[in-house]
Amino acid sequence: MKYNIEINILPEYINDEKYIISKASKRLKLTPVQVTSFNIIRRSLDARKKPVYRLAIEVYVGEKSKKSIDKLNYIPVSSKKKVLIIGFGPAGMFAALRLIELGIKPIIVERGKDVQKRRRDIRALQQEHIVNPDSNYCFGEGGAGAYSDGKLYTRSNKRGNVKKVLEIFVQHGASKDILIDSHPHIGSNILPKVVSSIRQIIIDNGGEIYFDSKVTDFIIVQDELKGVIANDKEEIFGDAVILATGHSARDIYYLLYKLNIKIEPKPFAMGVRIEHPQPLINEIQYHSKGKFENLPAASYNLSCNVDGRGVYSFCMCPGGIIVPAATAPEEIVVNGMSLSRRNSPYANSGIVVSVGENEWEKYNDHYPFNGLKLQQEIEHLAFKLANDSQSAPAQRVTDFVEGRFSQKLPNTSYIPGLTSVRLDEELPSYITGRIKKALYIFNKKMKGYYTEEAQIVAAETRTSSPIRIPRNKKALMHEDIKGLFPSGEGAGYAGGIVSAAIDGENCADAVSRYFNIR
Repeated sequence: MKYNIEINILPEYINDEKYIISKASKRLKLTPVQVTSFNIIRRSLDARKKPVYRLAIEVYVGEKSKKSIDKLNYIPVSSKKKVLIIGFGPAGMFAALRLIELGIKPIIVERGKDVQKRRRDIRALQQEHIVNPDSNYCFGEGGAGAYSDGKLYTRSNKRGNVKKVLEIFVQHGASKDILIDSHPHIGSNILPKVVSSIRQIIIDNGGEIYFDSKVTDFIIVQDELKGVIANDKEEIFGDAVILATGHSARDIYYLLYKLNIKIEPKPFAMGVRIEHPQPLINEIQYHSKGKFENLPAASYNLSCNVDGRGVYSFCMCPGGIIVPAATAPEEIVVNGMSLSRRNSPYANSGIVVSVGENEWEKYNDHYPFNGLKLQQEIEHLAFKLANDSQSAPAQRVTDFVEGRFSQKLPNTSYIPGLTSVRLDEELPSYITGRIKKALYIFNKKMKGYYTEEAQIVAAETRTSSPIRIPRNKKALMHEDIKGLFPSGEGAGYAGGIVSAAIDGENCADAVSRYFNIR
């Protein structure tokens, strides 16, 4: 017999199976020997008072656990239909896997390098301040997530099968913990191996992948997309195109506009990245000092409304580092990431302000690139403030709020280094004014969050795409051009690895309907 129950476990006992069985059997009014096995199906940490793990578990009496991962066994593609997938981030990757399930051949066209070769360009960006426009933290195999954390938390359950996405990651090398944790995370040291394994599955089952292949034009015949041109010369044909280029592929937006394929501006968010010592965040969140046995590096999620705009933490990285995420010369973009163990002495998070029509009004004559122009303006300003280098402009939090130049900055995880700047004066007032007020509000929620030990680093601008590529809600195809299926974050339909993966799968299903394949 199987029972589903919930129990609370103190952190010191979370890895003690005998103790968990004892708690479970007591809850069920059984003896421990009657429990033959158990599965943890959900694990979350409640640190509102004294930290405690809340477990949802299956308890088996008189029988063994039946829990197993539904491993997908792919079969080489059989259909003569071919689908071009532009971009090999999570949307493109999971679109390709789903197409193989459906027997349709995916041909992936990726502007960047494979996940291993990307390391050299990322190292050059960190250490030599050299930006490769086609291979960086945003572009290349695995997309932006491959080297910037791998957080898998999502609210996208209504959009598709989250469990299936997580199980595919586990099948290719991610920890099984992501199947039970309330805020699952793979880590940037593990994700490249996972991505490489998925690539091999695609190739082994008849898919094709072209790296270093930047799409520079579309091949359109009578309002139907027939293929693409890569690197200004190579023609690649397909029966449909899934466009999954991510939120930073600005050249694709301009290409669509040039070809009179509709795109439109959309609200997004910009601000700074804040960095604290991780021990301080641990003390605040766990309500004590000292050792935290069996507790992860503490995280947080903060939000408030200031002067009619949302201000919130974004992509919080406990035990993480700040990374340079520029995709073009003469711009600074910062992001955050963590390794699987989250053991850096620093915690960082975006603190961003929602922006929209009021903020980009001065760029209205650039429609539909209003928001994109504003985004670029802030990124170029950050580069200028950093003396034309990737040494990002920064300021102590207390100096930022009280209007002082930071004579000395705290230590940082940001490898290219920091330059002390009066960000309170240099960044737009609609950002700085709201963040100042938000920091006081956040300090009430997390006493000690506002501290001279913390600093802000500019600029956090790539929270989401400032452009949406519209598509039919049911068919998921662009209404201006047959065979074009915009997908993922770059099209404006996802916000993270899992939601992008689900959207990629949904687009693959839409393509099969377009082909009348079931």
